[in-house]
Amino acid sequence: MLRRIFVVAAATLVTATVASCGTTDSWVDARPADGWSAQYADAANSSHAPVEGAERLRLEWTRSVKGELAAQAATGSGNYLALNGQTEAGCSLMVWEIDNRARQRWCTRLWQGGGLSSPLFDGFDNLYIGQPGAVLSFPSTQWIRWRKPVIGMPTTMRILDPGHLLVVTHLGQVLVFDTHRGTVVGTALDLVAGVDPTDSERGLGDCRAARPGCPISAAPAFSEASRMVVVPLWEPGADAPVLVGLRYRPGQSPLLAREWTSDAVGGGPLGSPVLSGDGDTIYVNGRDDRLWALNVEDGSAKWSAPLDYLAQTPPSVRPDGLIVAGGGPGAQLTALRDNGDDAEVVWKHDDVEPLTTTSIAGAGYVVVRHGDGMALATVGLDDGHIVDTHPLPNATGWPVGVSVAHNGRVVAATSDGRVYGFAPA
Repeated sequence: MLRRIFVVAAATLVTATVASCGTTDSWVDARPADGWSAQYADAANSSHAPVEGAERLRLEWTRSVKGELAAQAATGSGNYLALNGQTEAGCSLMVWEIDNRARQRWCTRLWQGGGLSSPLFDGFDNLYIGQPGAVLSFPSTQWIRWRKPVIGMPTTMRILDPGHLLVVTHLGQVLVFDTHRGTVVGTALDLVAGVDPTDSERGLGDCRAARPGCPISAAPAFSEASRMVVVPLWEPGADAPVLVGLRYRPGQSPLLAREWTSDAVGGGPLGSPVLSGDGDTIYVNGRDDRLWALNVEDGSAKWSAPLDYLAQTPPSVRPDGLIVAGGGPGAQLTALRDNGDDAEVVWKHDDVEPLTTTSIAGAGYVVVRHGDGMALATVGLDDGHIVDTHPLPNATGWPVGVSVAHNGRVVAATSDGRVYGFAPA
């Protein structure tokens, strides 16, 4: 009798265990890394990370990629950072240990020409990166997981939802890949007609300066809340670039559908668009020295605010709606708040020249002009006061941005390949 009771109880336990486990394996689907997973931090290009960064920093290490850089470092869920260098020989894609004085973990050489795009880390520290004519994925080692052809040079990639990777090339091809298999989900969408599929390097020389020969010169933005992808596009023969809204429709065909085209931005957009936390608003710099806010549903203008300078890098957006205007030569450190129909300046410092987008992780981190050189400044975002400043030794070229890791470490880099690692003081 006791034996029978034991067998029944054991069978019940096994049944309950199986039922509780279920059959789902969704936990292995790729999601963005906990750190600064790619350029501008997240798929919305917000330049904000949910990290409480330190107000006081200390310079921990400096290194060089022995070449050029044109995009921010990406940091993973562990202790890795990745850089997409443009080098004359040897390695170009590099993965370093951020907490071990930038000791190199591994490196490999990519086909050159795609320096404007940053690598993308997922939560398992798998890496996704483009080169002219192809998109590649690496595990946490240098051996390729998969490599697939595309038309053009992929801009910085985004994860749309778990397991799905958005790839938009500079020649206007839009694809969604399965992150595990490297297979295309749905069908490709072409934003530019008549592109030669055998010439993936055409127009790359125009991308850095955002000129007409490069149809898509900046990374797209995606909001999971509104399911919209926003892409800057300079169509062949057009006088100015426009913004294009694509609706992402999981499980439907087509997977991505073009919903609207907007020429509302004065002079056309410059740089990557940024989406608000609720996904309802697009923020983008205009070539008319103004910051623009657009409705994500139809691309219509909500408001524009004068900056009195040409912002050459995207704005950053805090979840509570604070907007820090982009940077560049002649810029002024400026914060605004979106009131719906207009924007008000919260604070402005015309004595501070931000040269990059302000990266937000509790405090703000931005590279500023410092005498004849550059410095990393920590900014208190409530009133814009400078909390801390660290000159960047031997910095040349121009700064390409600031990344904040999940452990509070900060990485700044310049176009001449100098990389600076900071730790909380």
